[in-house]
Amino acid sequence: MLEKVRVIFTIPELRRKIGLTIFLLAVFRIGSQIPLPMIDQLELQKMFAQQGNSTVSDLLQQVSVFSASALNQVTIFGLGIMPYISASIIFQLLGTVWKPLEELQKEGETGRKKINEYTRYATVALCIVQSYFYLATMAAVGEDGNSIVNQAFWTSSDPANLDKSLYWGWAVVAVAIMTCGTVFLMWLGEQIDEFGIGNGISLLIMAGILAQMPPALLELLYNAKPELTNFATGEVGIEHIIVLTVVFVGVITGVVFIMQGQRKIPMQSAKHVRGRRVYGGTRQFLPLRINQAGVMPIIFASSLLLFPQFVFQAAGRYTNWAIFNNLADVFARGQSFLYVACYIALIYFFCYFWTAITFNPKDVSENLKNFGSFIPGYRPGRRTEEYLEKVMVRITYVGAGFLALVAIIPTIVSAWLGVSPQVASFYGGTGLLIAVSVAFDLVQKIDSHLVMRNYKGLIEG
Repeated sequence: MLEKVRVIFTIPELRRKIGLTIFLLAVFRIGSQIPLPMIDQLELQKMFAQQGNSTVSDLLQQVSVFSASALNQVTIFGLGIMPYISASIIFQLLGTVWKPLEELQKEGETGRKKINEYTRYATVALCIVQSYFYLATMAAVGEDGNSIVNQAFWTSSDPANLDKSLYWGWAVVAVAIMTCGTVFLMWLGEQIDEFGIGNGISLLIMAGILAQMPPALLELLYNAKPELTNFATGEVGIEHIIVLTVVFVGVITGVVFIMQGQRKIPMQSAKHVRGRRVYGGTRQFLPLRINQAGVMPIIFASSLLLFPQFVFQAAGRYTNWAIFNNLADVFARGQSFLYVACYIALIYFFCYFWTAITFNPKDVSENLKNFGSFIPGYRPGRRTEEYLEKVMVRITYVGAGFLALVAIIPTIVSAWLGVSPQVASFYGGTGLLIAVSVAFDLVQKIDSHLVMRNYKGLIEG
């Protein structure tokens, strides 16, 4: 392995690509630590310390995972690339129901560039809206009468006037800075795509996820005791570290196995006679991924389940009815059987929903027919379409079960071993799936450069 790594840096072009990618990721991490000048960071930390594990802090932590940002730190890159991801998802969903956009997707490279242009415009609009409401929520006056807005930017000597309102004196500048920060991150991702290596947006997300690992590891080691302890006491000892290490390796292995798993459908190409030569007649395979939906079902399910707790807490606050507070506790993240059951049910639903959007058996059947290929035992056309749909229903059931298992592993680890949710989040959930899938994509991109120059790839035996 060390020899393969050495070979990577002996190729000038590959060395430049990796160096540029690392530099741009470093720029992203540095910018993520630069706070907005109009935000008092001490008051911001005090506010989150008072809230604890409230619904708002839970929502910010959940969104931070797949937005490559730290929403509990109001920085110039505070929104991350979440607006760009939202715009991309919107256009992908519209492409399945809006005919003009669907035709544009079929135009190849020209249509893709046009859709990317529309996505950028939508990103700017989403940045303005999201940054405004984000700052409006964060700038509300706390229980102690203080606000996170720096006193130098107050438009009134009375901080209570800032409650639930944003003043043009600092709000316009803050919204413009956060919008420009997201646009700059979008540009960074495009530069990595063109001049670096790997998918730029995905690498930014992975960098944001991995940046949370050192603090979580330090927290675990700081609270651990260099002795054997009892699991029932909740104290972290040597046996906890050993079990956590084994579980981490096992989860990573399972994630890699399922993420790379495929159901290969045998195909046969028809024979064509051209003069004295016979072409075709070869056997190939149509690979169908077991986890066709990726991480999107977990993102949708976890985000959707945050709203019941938020609604019940608000209803209980305004009505003072105990039943709403009890329902809010029931839908607290990972705290009840009902929450876990709803979580798993939503993951299954969104797995089938997203697979139905991204995989169209009719189009695949038509493409096979146009290229003169067929699946043995099934006539081209409708029979092939029905067979592919039946196979996708079966393997999606397995993929959804895998996603549900990975999604609830952090809750099990946190409850059983008594570690903090920040540490347990690296044993499953959205962050782990994104990090593993992006890492494999990066390795495959590097392998393509090595194989092209007659070197052995990193994942070859």
